[in-house]
Amino acid sequence: MTRLFDAGIASLGLAFPSLGIDVRELARVRDIDPNKFTLGLGCGTIALCDQDENAVTLGAKAARRALERWDGTLEDIGMIVVGTETAADMSRPLSAFIAEELGLEGAVRSYEVKHACYGGTLALRQALEWKASGAAGDKAALVIASDVALYGECDGGEPTSGAGAVAFIVDKPTVAAVEIDSYAWSKPAFDFWRPVGEDYPRVDGKFSLDCYNEAVEHCFAQRIGDASAASVLSQYDAICFHVPFPKMVKKGVTRLGEHFQLGEDVTGKLFAEKVDPTMAWNREVGNCYTAALWIAVARALADQGPGAHVAAFSYGSGFGAELLGLVAGDAAADAAWVADVEQDLAARRLLTGEEYLDYRAARRKEVREVPLRQTA
Repeated sequence: MTRLFDAGIASLGLAFPSLGIDVRELARVRDIDPNKFTLGLGCGTIALCDQDENAVTLGAKAARRALERWDGTLEDIGMIVVGTETAADMSRPLSAFIAEELGLEGAVRSYEVKHACYGGTLALRQALEWKASGAAGDKAALVIASDVALYGECDGGEPTSGAGAVAFIVDKPTVAAVEIDSYAWSKPAFDFWRPVGEDYPRVDGKFSLDCYNEAVEHCFAQRIGDASAASVLSQYDAICFHVPFPKMVKKGVTRLGEHFQLGEDVTGKLFAEKVDPTMAWNREVGNCYTAALWIAVARALADQGPGAHVAAFSYGSGFGAELLGLVAGDAAADAAWVADVEQDLAARRLLTGEEYLDYRAARRKEVREVPLRQTA
């Protein structure tokens, strides 16, 4: 029997930056076969932040959109928690920067969660458990997953760069209810990390894929137990994964099919019908770290509508993972958050390859010249 939290996702907002580049343009100026980016990685467009955009402004924008669609006010928020790996400060949480943008203060619990791309899921689970404990009283939580994923120039990860934010109001489950039971798996590993003071992450690509596949296998094995894998997976209308890049998700599904001996035809159909459609927005913005999974979930909720059963596999390097289940609520019929995506993508300006090279050169200069913040 499925057990659901009494609270859930009451409102949802998304935000993407105003610049981007088609990975085929990137391939042209890097003198690389574009098929390596489009077919090899499954990438489409990289979202890029303009000078005045960052994880704070994107998170605040997504939050405002979620708040505008909710029937409460800022005074009804008792918690703001941000999952991110784009920290603005080693002490001050990103939640404080975003709360400042929103004008949110007072009797509010405010903090940041860090566990690579898994941080947004942890933030959501903590908010749900806070509500379920009774400690929240009649207050709601504002949960935000916001990141800017930018890799070094000519780095293997460069075509998977991206940026974006997703915000949730955790209150009545009008957008989606979340299952109480979830399935976690973790193991200390250095598959992806960014040492303090370094601008870009370090990645052991093959090892990271192995860790991701191991987490897929163990999380789904817990969910399936002694039952038939095909029978359990058939209960979901959509299956969402963390999306570093789409081909990595496909490899994870392949590993899932191999582990449970589903066969190539069944595995291929599972990917084509229940997984691939959820990544449509991810292909438009690239990797968004903590927001990546939840962009896919937002798309799935919009596509499937009320009553749909959605699986969400979250992964964060280091590594930690968790498989959750959601049930779409009545507000999924309107899927108002689709307008956020359409508005931001329509307004976005795509850079030429040459403009992108200038963009990266300007960023190098900006990093070299950034001053230390002075304190009184």
